[in-house]
Amino acid sequence: GEPGPGGPGMGGPGPGGPGLGEPGLGGARDSVGRFRIYDSALSEFAALGFEYGYSVVRPEALVAWEAQFGDFANEAQVIIDEFLASASDKWDQLCGLVLLLPHGYEGQGPDHSSARVERFLTLSAGNNLRVVNPTTAAQYFHVLRAQVRRVDGPIPLVLFAPKSLLRARSARSKVEELVEGRFREVLDDPWAPPGTRRVLVCSGKVSYEVMARRAELSAPVAVVRVEQLYPWPADQLSTTLARYHRADEVVWVQEEPENMGAWGFVQGRLRELVGGSLGHVARAPSGSPATGSMGVHRLEAEDLLRRAFSFDQASLGGSGGLRARQDPEG
Repeated sequence: GEPGPGGPGMGGPGPGGPGLGEPGLGGARDSVGRFRIYDSALSEFAALGFEYGYSVVRPEALVAWEAQFGDFANEAQVIIDEFLASASDKWDQLCGLVLLLPHGYEGQGPDHSSARVERFLTLSAGNNLRVVNPTTAAQYFHVLRAQVRRVDGPIPLVLFAPKSLLRARSARSKVEELVEGRFREVLDDPWAPPGTRRVLVCSGKVSYEVMARRAELSAPVAVVRVEQLYPWPADQLSTTLARYHRADEVVWVQEEPENMGAWGFVQGRLRELVGGSLGHVARAPSGSPATGSMGVHRLEAEDLLRRAFSFDQASLGGSGGLRARQDPEG
């Protein structure tokens, strides 16, 4: 709501008027900082370029750019490639910009489902980015808080989160988790049944769908959530998986197609931790991130969950049998 470098913000008047930045969060005044919201023009390239530059010259500020849907970040891919991911290597130029990218397969079609997790993971190396997919309110809060309080210098934060969890009861956190907790790179399963036979490792919204199906089936399955994909939390995940040393198998489950999402990034790293057999379940490989049909979306989601809980080894090879067309070489 306050004026930016070029003029008043679109959210309302600056100081002296009822803009969104006045008087601040919860009635707080400038003594505890300022909260400013700007509604940018629908040009992801221009908006993200501006926010990147602002975050470079104002390293003490928490600067966040939120896409309407994470898919739209592809309109700003030049800024992401040339600056966000590589400026620290090329010019030793640091920034703490936060990208808030709605991501989740909820039947809204190929341009409203995927923030292209795989692209950001491909760009991740040398601790140049932090890539997270938090699944609770406390996790979301603490990762933003940690972004402000970093002692090792600013690093861009890429935060994926589905819109459906904004109001989901399952994603709520207790007050003490907000007040006393911290961001955890891996979340263990507090409801893991005794005699767990399979560990399903997930990241993001799909973990709630898997846990709901587990409850329906009373299946001997534990669900482990990887909240931070990069830097890869090898130690935390190894410690968590060690709890299930009697389990028969570990399976990565993702809602994205097999050639997208985190699978290409995690498979080698996860295999090192489990020391051998590793299954995975995903949608069929596709050139499009998602189907445009709600009916097909529901069929794919059901097929994915069926295979995640099937103890038939043939079901754990990846994309299963549900596909819109047969691969030419298949």
